[in-house]
Amino acid sequence: INTERLEQEMIYYIEKIDINEEMVRLQSHLNYFIEVMKNGYNVGRKLNFIAQEIGREINTIGSKANDESIQKLVVEMKDNLEKIKEQVNNVL
Repeated sequence: INTERLEQEMIYYIEKIDINEEMVRLQSHLNYFIEVMKNGYNVGRKLNFIAQEIGREINTIGSKANDESIQKLVVEMKDNLEKIKEQVNNVL
């Protein structure tokens, strides 16, 4: 066994399943969404764009996570995001 190759493969798979970066970006997008909502003036398009970014992060988390409880949370987040998008579309 080539230990160097094994180490490279392990690092690759660990990075592939690590969702911390996506969680940080998701939190950042959510904070920005709230900040824009508080502005309250001509925010529909901007909220729509932010919602798209939130959706991308949720999808990436879902594709990386192998844990059943995380998968359930991803489904919940997607459901809630769709509700948010409906409300945002009402403002457009």
